[in-house]
Amino acid sequence: QKKQKRKMKVSLPSLKNTLQGNVCEIIFVKRRPKPGDSSQRRMLCTLDESLLNSVNGRTTLNYKPPSGAPKYDPASKNLLPVWDIMMQGWRMVSMDSCQVINTIPENEFFNYFNENIYPMSADEKRRYMGT
Repeated sequence: QKKQKRKMKVSLPSLKNTLQGNVCEIIFVKRRPKPGDSSQRRMLCTLDESLLNSVNGRTTLNYKPPSGAPKYDPASKNLLPVWDIMMQGWRMVSMDSCQVINTIPENEFFNYFNENIYPMSADEKRRYMGT
């Protein structure tokens, strides 16, 4: 039986804490949407260092550690830097209207990924993200 997904608004400290041991499916309003793009973005993201630094994290997710700190304080702008699993890069999430759709524990993530994300076509991934 599938778990019911329920959107829940989340704060920056709460999401950061959750992402340190899990992968989350989130949705948020973009700060600067491009013309013709959706104003919302759905993302599969994490800050779980053991997952990201694992062999699968480095090879399958193409994880690269941050090369340095941003030139500004993201938290002062209500932004959270996260590893975007679909785009395979660091992204800033606007926490002004961020909602968690699903939380996947680290030890279940690669099963979820192999069943749900890996088989997606490029178009399906774009539709998933809302871009």
